[in-house]
Amino acid sequence: MGNVDKAIHAELSDHAIPLSDNGIIQAEQAGQFLNKYLEKEFAESELPPLRIWTSPYKRTRQTAQAVEEALAGFSVSVREHINLCEQQFGLFDGIPDEELPERFPEESAHYAKCEEHEGRFWARMPLGESRFDVAVRIRQVFGTFRHDAIKHGIENVIIICHGVSLRAFVMQWLHLTPEWFDAEPNPGNAWIRLIEDEEDRGYIFKGKMLECL
Repeated sequence: MGNVDKAIHAELSDHAIPLSDNGIIQAEQAGQFLNKYLEKEFAESELPPLRIWTSPYKRTRQTAQAVEEALAGFSVSVREHINLCEQQFGLFDGIPDEELPERFPEESAHYAKCEEHEGRFWARMPLGESRFDVAVRIRQVFGTFRHDAIKHGIENVIIICHGVSLRAFVMQWLHLTPEWFDAEPNPGNAWIRLIEDEEDRGYIFKGKMLECL
């Protein structure tokens, strides 16, 4: 909904913003694609258990529900991890960039100075996070995945998160650089990125069902 109507940021906290009607359709299509992809991938072997790890935001919870329903033929469990949430924008949360200098002149000027001097990856939002901070907390999730694999035999996971946190995930999992992060654009809504072991296969789904299937 935040992409459809920017004014909703003034009414709801970021974590409470839901999917739009079109967002629900996109989530359902992503789930349908995953179901067909995984059925084909494991056509000659026993279907493995799957675990969905999702950010606790309302829109990612809705996405996780749509994906879980689409994977009805699999053994799927859903868990939340707070570290998968979106970057915390602090004082600037929900404020359009063009309004920042007027509403928070000193803080906006300080952030702009840090961004220019240090680079956007390192500059911390006033009362919020830098992209560096996001990358650090995302790294802490990996131990949970290892525990799932060792104790529960779950080796296939679906991560549902946000643009900045997804890029931080890929960066940390593949041991990439801050320069890679800055050059990598955010994904589109409900895009699916495949990582197999240490290999990034890129986006295998970009919301065009007929082309992908």
